[in-house]
Amino acid sequence: MKSKCLVLINLLVLQYLTVLCVSQDFDFFYFVQQWPGSYCDSDKNSCCYPTTGKPAADFSIHGLWPNYKDGSYPQNCDSNNPFNESEISDLISSMRRNWPSLACPSSNGESFWSHEWEKHGTCSESVLDQHSYFETSLSLRQQTKLLQSLKSARINPDGGSYSLANIKDAIKEGTGYTPWIECNEDSSGTSQLYQVYLCVDSSGSNLIECPAFPKGKCGSEIEFPTF
Repeated sequence: MKSKCLVLINLLVLQYLTVLCVSQDFDFFYFVQQWPGSYCDSDKNSCCYPTTGKPAADFSIHGLWPNYKDGSYPQNCDSNNPFNESEISDLISSMRRNWPSLACPSSNGESFWSHEWEKHGTCSESVLDQHSYFETSLSLRQQTKLLQSLKSARINPDGGSYSLANIKDAIKEGTGYTPWIECNEDSSGTSQLYQVYLCVDSSGSNLIECPAFPKGKCGSEIEFPTF
């Protein structure tokens, strides 16, 4: 009887460790924010304002994504822990302001948040539960203040063209860390500032220098469109 109990305990411990290793198996987070003007001014995206109305002309959250140093990433780590809006009820008003969906058809953002949690958030659930995942993302947005950093360097969303190097320098000056910039193209094929990636340690607590950057590149001069 004693040996059977020991075997059962060992199996339970092994299962626990397996789940723990899967959910903790990443090196850092990408914290990704997008410029709504570039999302909407692109042939690749259909742009629909949220049911709550046009978002503010500011960078909004795309996601907080666990990543590996080799550039790959885990995804869809726990189908038994789906998005549950009731767990973040105290964050909803802030989420609607800071994490709106511009996808069509218009929505209140819930499907966007659900996708981000289930694809990315579940892979960090041993560090951040569902509420902490979204709360941490909101806190990081307030901490980084991308638009303020760019405007301080006289880089404004006025449809003008700006040096990619100057954009990176302005964000690094404001946040203390080197960003990676993702561009897309407007309807005329002009490269424009689309998304800004900053890196966060695996606890979700601190910004860090990125151990790896995504693939892709922008031109040396890119447009910062209006919204």
